[in-house]
Amino acid sequence: MAQGQGMGKSAAVIGAGPAGLMAADVLSARGLAVTVYDAMPSPARKFLMAGKSGLNITKDEPAADFISAFGEPLPEALHRALCGFGPQEAIAWAEGLGQPLFTGSSGRVFPTAMKASPLLRAWLARLEAQGVRLERRACWEGWDGSRLLLRGPEGLHHLEPDVTILATGGASWPRLGSDGAWTSWMELPDLSPFKPANMGFAVDWSPHMARHFGAPVKGCAISAGGQRVRAEFVISARGLEGGGIYAVSRAVREGAPLVIDLVPDLTEKEVSARLSKKRTKDTLTAHLRKALRLDPARIALLQEFGRPLEGDLAAKIKRLELRHRGPRPIAEAISTAGGLRFDALDHGLMLRARPGVFAAGEMLDWEAPTGGYLITACLATGRHAALAACRWIDGAEALVQREAQEPPLRDH
Repeated sequence: MAQGQGMGKSAAVIGAGPAGLMAADVLSARGLAVTVYDAMPSPARKFLMAGKSGLNITKDEPAADFISAFGEPLPEALHRALCGFGPQEAIAWAEGLGQPLFTGSSGRVFPTAMKASPLLRAWLARLEAQGVRLERRACWEGWDGSRLLLRGPEGLHHLEPDVTILATGGASWPRLGSDGAWTSWMELPDLSPFKPANMGFAVDWSPHMARHFGAPVKGCAISAGGQRVRAEFVISARGLEGGGIYAVSRAVREGAPLVIDLVPDLTEKEVSARLSKKRTKDTLTAHLRKALRLDPARIALLQEFGRPLEGDLAAKIKRLELRHRGPRPIAEAISTAGGLRFDALDHGLMLRARPGVFAAGEMLDWEAPTGGYLITACLATGRHAALAACRWIDGAEALVQREAQEPPLRDH
């Protein structure tokens, strides 16, 4: 056990999501008395909700490729956190909790159980064995001087732990606890406004589109802002959603046109050649289906956004711009961009204005694409902040010891 990290030292972790639980894991393993405070009746609610679609833990790819997915320039603290805990470490962490994993064809890593609850149960059991306490319905309400203010079922409490890890989440999915209320306790210059990330886009559909709501759109390439991906998305009553849309959502949110190629395996010249062979008796819909093997969903999008269909139809099929009214509300987004700015933190994720207070997870001003990047980065920053907190405690104790060993000053 490292110097200064015995049970005489205490840590408060605010937030019981992946970042907060990872911080608690690291701190308690090093001998600190750790209490996790969460505003909700049960921990890791957003984590469990994400697990209902399979819990994509990470992306099994080289660390350099994984880190590059977060965009440039990457804050130094985030870069250090991801270098210390990347895809292979995330895989080892889950397997260390007794959860067998598998890797899909795209490199995405999932628990074999395809849900989050078994992993969370094993994790909470380990934390309990390490002495971690979990206080539910305990809402952080800022500071009173250097003391934390926590409001629980029995009223307002003041706490003064040796270190604090803030892992309060972003502002998406407020019903699960990530409501961004914590921004009220921060200095405004330290915050970047929250924006939806990995979100759908609102569309005012024509009535004929109603029969296609819920239909997956397959076989397309989606482009925005120089980025091009081949992935499915969904036509919904609210607009355009799904993995393919989320993958380019950052560029579209920032103003880039959303363009799809309905037949990415054919050149525009090949499309023109096939369209030129239309038989007189065929309707345009039948011809598109026969000549290009377009399914009803892709034909519907072409009819919705490509009218009038006269003129250079091949160009529209290859470069169909999907018009929209902007991102869906932040409460519907998978995650958020914005939050606590990195220039308000040191490289160990400690708040420069509050020594001994560290931040981690989605409350930080970073943006991760879907595909396992978000969960891995939350785990990585929780670990990074906790390790820095341990070093900070050691440094504070060493300073106290040096001061105690210095001879007293004498009057002359």
